[in-house]
Amino acid sequence: MKADQDVLLSVRDLRKSYLTGTPLQVDVLNGIDFEVQRGEFVAIVGQSGSGKSTLLNIIGALDQPTSGLVSIDGVDISGLDSNGLAELRNDKVGFVFQFHHLLAEFSCLENALMPIFINRGKATPEQTKRVSQLMDRVGVGEIQHKMANQISGGQQQRVAIIRALAQQPALVLADEPTGNLDSKSSGEVFALMREMTKEQNVTFMMVTHDERLAGQADRIFRIEDGLVTVSAGLG
Repeated sequence: MKADQDVLLSVRDLRKSYLTGTPLQVDVLNGIDFEVQRGEFVAIVGQSGSGKSTLLNIIGALDQPTSGLVSIDGVDISGLDSNGLAELRNDKVGFVFQFHHLLAEFSCLENALMPIFINRGKATPEQTKRVSQLMDRVGVGEIQHKMANQISGGQQQRVAIIRALAQQPALVLADEPTGNLDSKSSGEVFALMREMTKEQNVTFMMVTHDERLAGQADRIFRIEDGLVTVSAGLG
């Protein structure tokens, strides 16, 4: 990690509990604290049900914590109303999921531009050019005018990564982005995300069950018993 990097994400005493419909309360996150630097690649690992996706959803303002602080680029998201949260997600955060969720009735380029369409109604020529160039950069430029259901799973996930980068977010949250791919495509997609971290100066947080891939991150956040332990990766 470079000394001149600044803190992009700060999490303080983050807790999340669920009521099960009985007096029993299930504690998922039990007071998590960490910081993530701008331009860092972090892998989140842990057993199924440990709270990995819950943590990611809270950071991405898709779920609310029971208590605690999440600050993205200096903004405390707990102080935002629904409009403010939507604006934060549009401007600061990109999402990549296990299933690409591309829209079959649109071309790959249109899918990659979708966050801009949703936020602004249409893309400027400059935005279209930038996204098209990114698609070239990651090896899907030749299929950008094909319909999304006419390309392979690995290509679809590459398009999904560019979609997450379309609005130049500071933070990309990736929930099992390689979980639906074969080992070769998984390695290629992971390598692509690492490259985009460096080239676009974007911070990636990736939930994964693949310990081999996690080991190549800058740092590994392991969730166990609702707490996070941090270790260095090979990145």
